Amino acid sequence: MTPQLTLTGTITYDVMAQIRSLGRPLVSARDLDKLVAGIGADRFVCLGEASHGTHEYYLWRARLSRRLIEEHGYTWIGVEGDWPDCWRINRWVRGHGHEKDLDVYRLLDGFERWPTWMWANHEVADFLVWLREWNAARPESEQVGFYGLDVYSLWDSLRAIISWLEANAPQAVPTAMRAWQCFVPYRQDPHEYAWSTRLVPESCEADVVALLVEVRRQTSQRADDDEDAFDAAQNAEVAADAERYYRAMVRGDRESWNVRDFHMADTIDRLTHHLGTRSKGLVWEHNTHVGDARATDMARSGMINVGQLVRERHAAEGVAIVGFASYEGSVIASGAWGAPEELRQVPAAQPGTHEDFLHRALGDPAVLLFGDDRSGPWLASWLGHRAIGVVYQPQRGETGNYVPTRMGGRYDALIWFEQTTGLHPLHHEARPQEPELETEPSGY
Repeated sequence: MTPQLTLTGTITYDVMAQIRSLGRPLVSARDLDKLVAGIGADRFVCLGEASHGTHEYYLWRARLSRRLIEEHGYTWIGVEGDWPDCWRINRWVRGHGHEKDLDVYRLLDGFERWPTWMWANHEVADFLVWLREWNAARPESEQVGFYGLDVYSLWDSLRAIISWLEANAPQAVPTAMRAWQCFVPYRQDPHEYAWSTRLVPESCEADVVALLVEVRRQTSQRADDDEDAFDAAQNAEVAADAERYYRAMVRGDRESWNVRDFHMADTIDRLTHHLGTRSKGLVWEHNTHVGDARATDMARSGMINVGQLVRERHAAEGVAIVGFASYEGSVIASGAWGAPEELRQVPAAQPGTHEDFLHRALGDPAVLLFGDDRSGPWLASWLGHRAIGVVYQPQRGETGNYVPTRMGGRYDALIWFEQTTGLHPLHHEARPQEPELETEPSGY
């Protein structure tokens, strides 16, 4: 019999019993054995995080990724980062390009868009050093790539396109320059451009779409075998979707979220096609992007996300989604968009939330593998699930930081921590002149 969970968070015996039956202690990487065996045959494994600034999430995501690469042959990692920045990392971990002689810290200093701490941190640096060593011992066809899935890099992507066309298809440069010149009056500020389109119904959409069509034409016969052509083609997709994203963002509706997540899911599909039928991918993003939106209140708002789309498109090939969560501790985040990062305290989870149940039932770090039966008092219940963004203000109350979630539908497994600590950035975040903005649902 499914228990009735009260609004005050009363925990019934059956809820406690189900959580305890699923949980296994997490102390060392060997404690991931059952999880690795359970998901290793899937072609796509999405690894979430409940914040972008928690040391334990990054550390254990890297440990799990290493085992999946070593034991099950995963060939690429797609992350919630910009394509041009991550393309530099991809070349570095493969020993290519002028970046190959940099050390990992100088490489990560190349991340300039706020919040830089998401990728310019010691935890990522340690993983990338391992990944480069792994690749160096293998032929090119067996190396693991590292790619950015996000949509923000409008200007950097346009520059990359122009550079490639100048070297490979100079006859197409005028098309690219028309798109570039359309954006010039906005001083490389996508928000200024977006606001202008709201006031005056003219945009650069036609120029960017024309550029996308031209780049697709120029790269169609090259991208499968030419990495630089593939890079140019993907930058054209980024430019077109970024233009749509920023125009949607200033309208204040949820469409910008969907533009962004469709772009990331489409990029996963392009990577899959480019890397071939034997490729297997790991996706690193926030829980709100990879935890299936249909098992949250996002669905009622008409929103989709990457996890939902990958499941819908690739179920036959195997998709696993692993969430991360914790009870209390500290996190690296900012108090406002564009502000420098701070070590901020994460209070104990609110009563009646998933985190509260997990804390009371387990009390120690654990791995929970859900299995095929997602019924029962905990997995099937709709409860709050904490989500911390790059902006976090716990002093204002945490109500908005919890997403109504049916845990058994959102993930296939969960990695749980009692106490967490803040990420370790490589440098202090400077306040940018033009901070990046992002439209997100409350608490995401």
